[in-house]
Amino acid sequence: MPDTPGSPAEAATLSPAHSSTRQPNIRAPTVICCPSPAASLIRCPGKRLTYPPILHAGPQAVTLEDPATCRNSVLRPIPHAPRTSPFSDLWLFLPACWTSWPISRHAIRSVAASLDPSHFNLAFLQEQLMRLAFPAFVLSIVFIQSSLCAADNRNPEAGMQQRPLNVEDLFSFRRISPPALDPTGMWVAWSAVEITDSHNNKSVSRIWVASVDGQTPPRQLTSTAAKDSNPRWSPDGRWILFESSRSGSGQLWAISTSGGEARQLTTLSTGASGGLWSRDGSRIVFNSAVYPEFSHLPFAESDAKNRAKADAIAASPVKARTFRRLFYRHWDSYVEDRRQHLFVVDVTVNNERELQVSEPRDVTPGDRDANPTSSTFSAPQDYCFSPDGSHIVFSAVPAENEAWSTNYDLCRVPAAGGATAWETLTTGNPAADGHPVFSPSGKKLAWRTQRKPGYEADKWEIVVADCSADGALTGPSASLTAEVDLSFDEIVWRSDDEILSTAEMRGEKPVFGISVSRPNVASRAQSTGTISSLAVSADGSILVGNHSTLRSPNEVFSTLLEKDVLRSRVPVLNISAANSNMLSKLQLPEATSVDVVGADGDPMQMWILTPPGFDKTRRWPLAFLVHGGPQGAWADGWSFRWNPQIWAAQGYVVCLPNPRGSTGFGQKYTDQIAGDWGGRCFVDLMAGLDYMEKQPWIDTDRMFSAGASFGGYMMNWFAGQTTKFRTLVNHCGVYNFDSMYATTEELWFDEHEHGGPPWGPNRSSYEKHSPHRFAANFKTPMLIIHNDLDFRVPVSEGQQVFTTLQRLGVPSKFINFPDEGHWVLKPANSRYWHNEIFSWVREYCPPGAR
Repeated sequence: MPDTPGSPAEAATLSPAHSSTRQPNIRAPTVICCPSPAASLIRCPGKRLTYPPILHAGPQAVTLEDPATCRNSVLRPIPHAPRTSPFSDLWLFLPACWTSWPISRHAIRSVAASLDPSHFNLAFLQEQLMRLAFPAFVLSIVFIQSSLCAADNRNPEAGMQQRPLNVEDLFSFRRISPPALDPTGMWVAWSAVEITDSHNNKSVSRIWVASVDGQTPPRQLTSTAAKDSNPRWSPDGRWILFESSRSGSGQLWAISTSGGEARQLTTLSTGASGGLWSRDGSRIVFNSAVYPEFSHLPFAESDAKNRAKADAIAASPVKARTFRRLFYRHWDSYVEDRRQHLFVVDVTVNNERELQVSEPRDVTPGDRDANPTSSTFSAPQDYCFSPDGSHIVFSAVPAENEAWSTNYDLCRVPAAGGATAWETLTTGNPAADGHPVFSPSGKKLAWRTQRKPGYEADKWEIVVADCSADGALTGPSASLTAEVDLSFDEIVWRSDDEILSTAEMRGEKPVFGISVSRPNVASRAQSTGTISSLAVSADGSILVGNHSTLRSPNEVFSTLLEKDVLRSRVPVLNISAANSNMLSKLQLPEATSVDVVGADGDPMQMWILTPPGFDKTRRWPLAFLVHGGPQGAWADGWSFRWNPQIWAAQGYVVCLPNPRGSTGFGQKYTDQIAGDWGGRCFVDLMAGLDYMEKQPWIDTDRMFSAGASFGGYMMNWFAGQTTKFRTLVNHCGVYNFDSMYATTEELWFDEHEHGGPPWGPNRSSYEKHSPHRFAANFKTPMLIIHNDLDFRVPVSEGQQVFTTLQRLGVPSKFINFPDEGHWVLKPANSRYWHNEIFSWVREYCPPGAR
């Protein structure tokens, strides 16, 4: 496809299908079982048939005979669905006389690809297909055992052998972004990243669009060689706003849904991102990192000075940096005295029906960040327009002590600009507030709040308050989830009386419905895996979002919500199906959840994956993987960094324990890690290891452990506390609590975990569980990986443990990526990272059965 604006893909139109009058036809048909055990029929409302029908199965086709009319319909196979779905063993047929129906084969295949063959049963498949948006015609779908049609060879993938996942496969998957739902609830847009050259770290990102009912398969809306991302529909559905690097820097662009080329809207020297529309479509707010000393000047002058300063820094032969406050660097980059500010532009349409914007205005001038600089406190939406579009409500970084304070506040400023101060809406809470979202009527504002200052992993509650149209609060806030032992991630208003959200829960992340009129009631939808990035139609009937599992990467899903969320199944339809073909080639083991008795007699949940070709009569090596955080969890979701499937594919049984400190098992369980990193958590992990050792199919002479961040810390702790592992893999782990505190950037984290700084009254916390104090016990060979741009757990931590091991004569190896931070993200580096790890562990724990 041409990589130029205005190419067929970019000029494509969504009309006339894109219309506010069209409604999705998602209807629930009835299920009728045929006399034959080999088939069942699904009948949609709209036409009456006489049952039972008569099935005639032949080698090339199947005939359905209606006894009442003696009319026959020849059933023909549609293209075979991916082998990862239940259709690898079943054929799907449609009556030949009904081929004119606008039934989406893509939709059927999407459902098939989303199903789990290890848990497949026909009734469940029927239930999934019943939720598809088929027109109101009679639909007979007959499932015949594939053996009835063995002679039909039209399926190109029939008999294809699946293979284990390999490292190169990780670069072949499309990486799907959060979806955006159009105002009619009929269309959904998202971006997909494709790695085009993994050896040279080349990738593209493009915008895709599909109908929520699956009848219009995904099609590419943009097609440049640049990165297009973060699509947002205009309130009238005529435009899609998105971010793009096609002009050489990240800027806001828009493309018409009726066709034509994309149009650049912003040209800021500092770039533009995170664009959001006002409710009436007359304004757009976005974010840009600027030098605050110029922010009170008129835009043209301030932008010129921003450009001149940035150019001077880049051109200067002196690369020294000067800092006067903390938080001068974060995660993997230096802040360079810039501040995250919000800008607003007015939007008009000219006589040529082209979108035009006014000169941007900085509505949050000054030396303070108006957008979270820490991803820990960022949300799907960190700012928004008031219902009448006159003001912006946003989550502001603490005004002072930002390196050790978590007092993020909601603030409000006029969208017209000119504010000399920010109005703080959450002055009564010394902890974090964020993610403001107004209700459909505009009469309420909801946001997330924490109660414990300085604690980033405190439970997130959802609170609401009455407000006026300009976003001013007119009443006190009230928590909707104070007594619900879940930490909620997002806020999506389904109606003025119900909010949809997600929360981690025992290794999964389901959807919840939260009542506004009945606080502390959270109804869980019927869902599995990891759900995120929700969006709901204006009438509250259609939900879209992202879904992944340990066996499938993120895709965009849609589902028809029941009135009661408890009765809703999420997801139902795989809209994007971007990775279905790739998954069809792979043999991905199912994860099993088990509970073991840990510290204090409390249960600890673990996931266990067996390698492809697993035979329980033989003995297999064990990969015992410890997650980071420590306030995190191994969940039923996909990762492109620490992917358990790739470890299992090497020939190892993989154990994923969720010990003390893990999220999703109650706030008390999460809180108990503080000041006790090597205590209960270590006991929990040893209980999990003991469980695995007792399994007859585990070779206890071939066990290793690996982990990153807190998991890396635990590798250092294991080194001084146990000799059960043949080798350890430590990625970016803490080694010395004193040096960690003095070199990290988020001081609030260490001060909470230890009860204050190292010179405070809780000095003993820095000593009791610091691995460096037990170095004399180190005997286990270790691979250490630590990166120069890791400012979260600085590289000196890895250097210290490597020096110690080398001085002790313990076999060890240190890998350093000068161009990576806390994570290894570049494809070429990721390949090297995986290959080096697996080469190391093979030396000490040969893979495969014995």
